[in-house]
Amino acid sequence: MRDHPRGARVPHPGVWTGRATNRMQWLLALIGAACLALGIVLAVDSAWSSGTAPLVMAVVGCIAAGLLVLFGTLAFVHVALRVDEDHLEVRCGHIGLPRRRIPLSHVAGAEFVPHVTPRHWGGWGYRWRPEKGTAVVVRRGEGIALSLWDGHTFTITVDDAEAAVTVIRDRLRPNRPDPAG
Repeated sequence: MRDHPRGARVPHPGVWTGRATNRMQWLLALIGAACLALGIVLAVDSAWSSGTAPLVMAVVGCIAAGLLVLFGTLAFVHVALRVDEDHLEVRCGHIGLPRRRIPLSHVAGAEFVPHVTPRHWGGWGYRWRPEKGTAVVVRRGEGIALSLWDGHTFTITVDDAEAAVTVIRDRLRPNRPDPAG
């Protein structure tokens, strides 16, 4: 492996990798863990005098909210982008889910986007907006926007997005349809 600008690692010359991280998500994960812990404490050591139904609802609510927040935020602490000769792969979080693999033959173009914000996409995570397309947004900042041959767009926040766009465009040249037929 050799180093690439901004700390990206290149496993071999034919593969470009990059990532984006949002450390603020760890704070949200901590809040989710606190909700989960509160649910467990309520279940184990509770002396509610108003009956078991409210207690069960509180326990289940805390545990469900805690799990949703915990796993929902950990899935989007970072995003990893890998571009090889034939595909572009986006993996989220520590277990790599959700994941999307796009054949470069399905990509019509790639553009550098200097300012991707969670606010424009409706928050962090794997997002879809009818007027904008699909995106993986883990932080505010630079990203890439892919134009797919089916008319859809896919936006990804990633460090060193300009380098990613250059690599993708270089890989697209041989795949572009010949206008002469």
